[in-house]
Amino acid sequence: MNAPAPDPTAPAASRGGTSPFSQRSFRFQWPSDLAVSWAFEMETLLLAWFVLVETGSVIWLTAFGALQFVGTLISPLYGVAGDRLGQRRVLSCMRAAYVAQASCLAALALTGQLSVVAVFIIAFGMGLVRPSDIGVRNALIAATMPAPLLAKAIGIERVSMDAARVVGALTGAGIVAALGMGQAYVVVALLYLISLALTFGIREPAREAASLAPASVIAIWQELGAGIAYARRTPALMAALFLACLANFAAYPLTGGLLPHVAREVYRIDQTGLGTLFACFSGGAVLGSLLVSLRGVGPQPARMMTASAALWFLFLMVFAQVDNVAIGMALLMVTGFLQSLCMVPMSVLLLRITAAAFRGRIMGLRMLAIYGLPVGLLLTGVGVAEIGFAATAMIFAAFGLLATLAIAWHWRAALWRIPPP
Repeated sequence: MNAPAPDPTAPAASRGGTSPFSQRSFRFQWPSDLAVSWAFEMETLLLAWFVLVETGSVIWLTAFGALQFVGTLISPLYGVAGDRLGQRRVLSCMRAAYVAQASCLAALALTGQLSVVAVFIIAFGMGLVRPSDIGVRNALIAATMPAPLLAKAIGIERVSMDAARVVGALTGAGIVAALGMGQAYVVVALLYLISLALTFGIREPAREAASLAPASVIAIWQELGAGIAYARRTPALMAALFLACLANFAAYPLTGGLLPHVAREVYRIDQTGLGTLFACFSGGAVLGSLLVSLRGVGPQPARMMTASAALWFLFLMVFAQVDNVAIGMALLMVTGFLQSLCMVPMSVLLLRITAAAFRGRIMGLRMLAIYGLPVGLLLTGVGVAEIGFAATAMIFAAFGLLATLAIAWHWRAALWRIPPP
């Protein structure tokens, strides 16, 4: 009897070798994601410094940071669209939007018309799309990658994203200092354009894409509700989603949105120094992601996730009290390392235990957890203005540590008994 022919559209572990780069789609997606991550970091640094210099207000700085994440509220709808239409189609449309927005900012900067109002308007538009990018790209990797290679692929993806943060922070500061805001934004727009072009080379398996037939509004909300119900029935998913929200609320504002304030007011350094601070955090993240990509997360990623989160908040408590720039840079590298050891296993856990039909919606819910970031940014901005950075950061980091321990205890039965893939 003849053996059945393999499905050419399905990811194959045996035919694909032992490296994620043996998969054709990953060879296109990896450089595409690298380019867009590089552009994200350059863009965030350029605009954050512009807003801080023009307004001189930490509250306006944190408001700008919060605007970039308003789209987290609709991230689950991106997940529904990805499950219905295919993740690649959705990702291509998102990256076309990045090209349009960056081109508008480049034109305004080159003509001398760039203002804080224009930055806030376009930041709002970017915020409707950008927060969902990571979730859609991870769901696309899961759709095109054999299961045995998934953890390695997610680790490599995170390494490239963190490396892009280092390069983006340093080159963004260097380019704007050497060439000016307009030319720097032309580079950002070109990176988005390269990313969009590479996305078209990805081939998503047909069975991962739902029907292209139009759906009614009621059907879309029913599908979203089914995804939420699926998450609620899976305790390990709930624990990971709560921890993701906590990290975005209490950790990332301290080492992200508030770093321009820390650089200028605590360490008394310039824009180039700010780029170095971002690079230190991202450099540590690269090391953590590289470790995970080489060693994997093991059969129990939840244990690494929760332990690393607790240590992450503990070191943030130390960072809050330091006013020496050299020690601060070292602590930023350590916290970056620990956040990778938390976030990469979290992504692997979510994709590993989620049924294929629900991947887009679950990753959409994962991106919804990012809504904790704008809330945290706004609250930390008010706190810094009232009681200073050190006290505010200590309060948020201590809360994060206690809440992490509570999550680990409440869902201990599910987190400590994750079935192997």
